[in-house]
Amino acid sequence: MSRVGSAPIELPAGVEVVVEDHVVSVKGPKGDLSERLDSRITTSVDDGVVTLTRADEERHTRALHGLSRALVNNMVVGVLEGYQKDLELVGVGYRAALKGNVLELAVGFSHPVTVEAPEGIEFEVPENTKIIVRGIDKQQVGQVAANVRAVRKPEPYKGKGIRYVGEYVRRKAGKAGVAV
Repeated sequence: MSRVGSAPIELPAGVEVVVEDHVVSVKGPKGDLSERLDSRITTSVDDGVVTLTRADEERHTRALHGLSRALVNNMVVGVLEGYQKDLELVGVGYRAALKGNVLELAVGFSHPVTVEAPEGIEFEVPENTKIIVRGIDKQQVGQVAANVRAVRKPEPYKGKGIRYVGEYVRRKAGKAGVAV
């Protein structure tokens, strides 16, 4: 039995959920999101509580049950509070600047790298070595943050690069650490 899928989702004040032909639409103070769910998952909204039920007990259907419930819950949290990922730049001369909705990164290449914010995502640069990626769609926020990090991943010898705040970079000894 899916423990995640069977948990009901309480709708906070200001959040509205509409289900129409397996498409769940969530509207809240920060915006609106919609997601098409599998036909084996039935979604119902009663008195401010969203419940998801599955059609059968097959393994794949049980997995979809938990996934669908998590997706709907992420949409509810997203339109109410939003999501954010924090990144930091580590390295001498590494810096970020925001020009409109375009993030400009100087991360050791011969040219600055620009990353344009897709629709629904906003960048914030509180310091020149910190980047905040914000949005209401959890998947999109995570993907954009991963794309920014991929511009210059943290390398294991000096630890330089773009990393998530709190990310541990496993360091290697290099040539100097080898015993003769």
